Amino acid sequence: MIQNFDDDARPVMVIGGPYSNLRATVAAKAEAERLGIPAERVICTGDVVAYCCEPDETSRLIAEWGCHVIQGNCEQQIAAGAEDCACNFEDGSACATLAKGWYPYAAAHTSDEMRRWMGQLPDTFRFTMGGLSYRVVHGAVSGVSDWVFGSDKELIRQECALDSADVIIAGHCGVPFITRSGRQTWFNAGVVGMPANDGTPDVWYGLITPTVHGAVLSTHRLGYDHHGAAAALRRSGHANGYARTLITGLWPSLDVLPQREREQTGRRLRAARLALKSPSAMAA
Repeated sequence: MIQNFDDDARPVMVIGGPYSNLRATVAAKAEAERLGIPAERVICTGDVVAYCCEPDETSRLIAEWGCHVIQGNCEQQIAAGAEDCACNFEDGSACATLAKGWYPYAAAHTSDEMRRWMGQLPDTFRFTMGGLSYRVVHGAVSGVSDWVFGSDKELIRQECALDSADVIIAGHCGVPFITRSGRQTWFNAGVVGMPANDGTPDVWYGLITPTVHGAVLSTHRLGYDHHGAAAALRRSGHANGYARTLITGLWPSLDVLPQREREQTGRRLRAARLALKSPSAMAA
């Protein structure tokens, strides 16, 4: 089913990776309310649970919010009762080692009710708005846990070629970016559960604002009670490296990052904005 969002002139909000960070998710919901964006115009790209310490509470908040949610690899794995997150970390990497702490915690602290909810989520979502078509995936079109970063233009070209949508919306990688690939656009709004490795504790979300001839894609910072989130994570004791990340804005491992993104570590990210015209408007 393809949903049509043309019945409302308000923006669509995109959030990625709540990551069991209840305080950040509460802040994202409050931001949507501040902007006047109803739940039916909010999209979550998955990984509701992961690194932080309140997986069940965060899942319940997202479920009760009533926004659109697709499965991330964490939802798939926890719903299936799997033993690992299937995050596509390399064997022996620091990320894989860290996952041995946070994933068992997330699995053990997710209720059966929320597991069933995760198992019923769709793996993708499609919608239209302003004469443009959109496809929402978690990691990539080719795989739920595939990493797609803004510097890898060839990979983005290959992934866009797998779908006819004008805009591919994705999550998973944790760093917000917007980039064009031919006539198509790749839009990653970042995540709300962890900072973007830019040396600030802020998290990120995205907006798709309809216009007369198309839409404007944009990324936005979001502040929240990161000190409270870090303190709660330290009390749980299962992921102290990520507790430091919530304060410093620096990831505990850079294993998954391409060289360009590694070089950006600690550099404050700038918000991005891209205006798109619909194919019909361009033809006219």
